[in-house]
Amino acid sequence: MLSSLGSTRPTFTWNFRGQTWRLGGLPKLMGILNVTPDSFSDGGQFLDSSRAVDRCLQLVAEGADLIDVGGESTRPNAEPVAKDEEIRRIVPVVAEVAKRVTVPISIDTTKAAVAERALDVGAAIVNDVSGLLFDPRMPDVCAQGQAGVICMHRQGTPQTMQINPRYADVVREVSDFLADRLVALEECGIARERVVVDPGIGFGKTPDHNLTILRHIMRFRALGRPVLIGHSRKRFLGKILGRKLDEVSAATIGVALAAALNGADILRVHDVGATRDALEACRAVLDDGGPPAS
Repeated sequence: MLSSLGSTRPTFTWNFRGQTWRLGGLPKLMGILNVTPDSFSDGGQFLDSSRAVDRCLQLVAEGADLIDVGGESTRPNAEPVAKDEEIRRIVPVVAEVAKRVTVPISIDTTKAAVAERALDVGAAIVNDVSGLLFDPRMPDVCAQGQAGVICMHRQGTPQTMQINPRYADVVREVSDFLADRLVALEECGIARERVVVDPGIGFGKTPDHNLTILRHIMRFRALGRPVLIGHSRKRFLGKILGRKLDEVSAATIGVALAAALNGADILRVHDVGATRDALEACRAVLDDGGPPAS
């Protein structure tokens, strides 16, 4: 429960590029910046580098603990983006933001060359939705760069992942995949203390699969690593509520609170300020540390 964060479940350290975070209390918030024309929520809004940088600064002002910059949409049926184009989109933004903020920058990519360039200009974390399996060079790039790693599960590719995804036991199968990846990454020189696991909400899962995962976040924490949940503005929220995609902001915040209560360590969200306020207000209500100040 939020009223006892840090005392009823283990805390984990996350090491990346000379920084050490302790996770296990109120979730850290990862602000999303998509420098893409076709992302499902904010595609096309931040293609201009100056607007993208301004958006990053706004996210930090709202309370983002880290920023996740992506140059290729991973929505269902998204078309692949060439390496050079992805670099063109994100490197100037990462370089400028790194000069102007102190929070860590994560690069959302499956391509080693993109990650390498982003790390060179100031990124500290690689968020790879393929679990570092798409590009065989990615583990070496992350190991050599001493980057933090977010290792995600997905079933299939953006072109196939929502075509009738099936699991006998989604929690067990996703957990087993992440456990295997932790071992493989360690063998590549990426210590477990540098890895956060992400069960991949919406990546090759039905709405029921997503809800089951969200109810069992502690099963993923049992792997001994912090857990990131990326549910913000995703299609399953509209499906479970019967809402259009542009009507799920409140649902996103509701799921953020539930995920925090269920053990999430990092929440990847678009609406940082509103999510921060909701978490802090919820904690204030649940806090049993004494009467409120007059």
